[in-house]
Amino acid sequence: MVKDSTEQEIKKLLAILPPKITKAITAKGNILKLVEVVLDLGSRPEARYEDKAIELSSTPVAQSDINYVTSKIGVFTADNRAGIERTLHRISAIRNRSGKIVGLTCRVGRAVFGTLDAILDIIETGQNILFLGPPGIGKTTKLREAARILSDKAKKRVIVVDTSNEIAGDGDIPHTGIGRSRRMQVSTPERQHAVMIEAVENHMPEVIIVDEIGTEAEALAARTIAERGVQLIGTAHGTALENILSNPTLSDLVGGIQTVILSDEEAKRRHTQKAILERKAPPTFDVAVEIRARNTLAIYSDVASAIDKMLKKQQPKPEIRVVKASGEVEIKQKPSFDMSEVEMPSPMPAEFQKKPELIRIYPFAVNVSQLEAAITSLEVAAEVVSAISDADLVLTVKSKTKRKDKVVRMASEHNIPVHVIRKNVSSQIRRFLKYFFKVQEVSYVEEEEMAVAEVEEALVRLKGERRPIDLTPQNAYIRRLQHQYLRRHAIKSESIGQEPKRRVRLYPS
Repeated sequence: MVKDSTEQEIKKLLAILPPKITKAITAKGNILKLVEVVLDLGSRPEARYEDKAIELSSTPVAQSDINYVTSKIGVFTADNRAGIERTLHRISAIRNRSGKIVGLTCRVGRAVFGTLDAILDIIETGQNILFLGPPGIGKTTKLREAARILSDKAKKRVIVVDTSNEIAGDGDIPHTGIGRSRRMQVSTPERQHAVMIEAVENHMPEVIIVDEIGTEAEALAARTIAERGVQLIGTAHGTALENILSNPTLSDLVGGIQTVILSDEEAKRRHTQKAILERKAPPTFDVAVEIRARNTLAIYSDVASAIDKMLKKQQPKPEIRVVKASGEVEIKQKPSFDMSEVEMPSPMPAEFQKKPELIRIYPFAVNVSQLEAAITSLEVAAEVVSAISDADLVLTVKSKTKRKDKVVRMASEHNIPVHVIRKNVSSQIRRFLKYFFKVQEVSYVEEEEMAVAEVEEALVRLKGERRPIDLTPQNAYIRRLQHQYLRRHAIKSESIGQEPKRRVRLYPS
């Protein structure tokens, strides 16, 4: 059934090619393995398959051949791409200096089901996921499958921001490969970031899917979406996580980089220079997936921790999953710390009755972003470290305390105490910090209520003053609550400024 459906889709592409080329393709190769057909003026036409390329004729491509194809397809957009209505095929044009089309790449588009089976557990967690990999390896195919799974099986409100109709095909009716997802088309690539924000503000999605995040504006839009509590799944220009970190335009997707000047004493303790690089903010994407081959995925389940290691010139160890020919998923390599297996004891030792000026916390099975946000908002003398050898204490959860493991031995070797919280949630993390540092503050529930009360007061002012109003700077969690409250009241808002003064601005209707 799937084979017949795929063959029918490919025949729709062959139907727009000159008859002599279609005949040659049908005669010379298995069309199910066809990847693309290349027609360049004055060169021999070529069919490219998964494992080879075949010349289709000894006669060079003529202008009439190119005109034949362009007469049967949709209009080329600003990025020189066109398609065939209600299919996933893509036709890309090469133009000469006067704008005349002198070459075509006719790429086969397929809706491949089951491509996300290896990471289905991650897709359904609601975390923000970034796919990376070289061109043509299947990033867009995985986005399409994610849209179908989350809209059809998980019953979520999914919007696909479709630049160049790459994900859902050409025409006004999207391809069935995205399931019940809604598709927003983008008129020009330069407007992708604006459509991303429009999708959040106008259509109340639970998930947004976007392909090829490549500009600073798009990276900022991605962070805005993530702050508002919407799951974001996308791809970016880069083959590996290191590429994103070293790209100044996109580094904000993984937290950004800043230069920090250490004191002489601290630099000596860390065995580093005084000027070091550190992550500037929590990453926009929680998880990064490198597509190293069509059936091989490298998964960084904690992007913040991986980036911290890279900035310390350490090599993070991702989880490697391989899909076998039988469809079975094999874990070839486990991550640096396998959270599903490691368990730790839960003593609350008294070694820290006298605390040093700065406490270095090594989180284990504890959300790094939430811990950092709690440290910032409580203004306690602590920092998060990514190596246990640099830590003054280990913070973990009760569920990991059933038996000893490598990390426990390491903590014992370094004479580092282990502290335990009941669950990996913000309230428990804050409660530990308040207890450890003896902080007196309002409860987190009260903090949320105060933040909402400020929004309600601002809404009253907004009706009278009719001008933008800025709220008090808050952490990312509180800003997300404020955005959600404003969306329910149909009020446009955005986050502005840099941490720790980043705040919500709301606008009159």
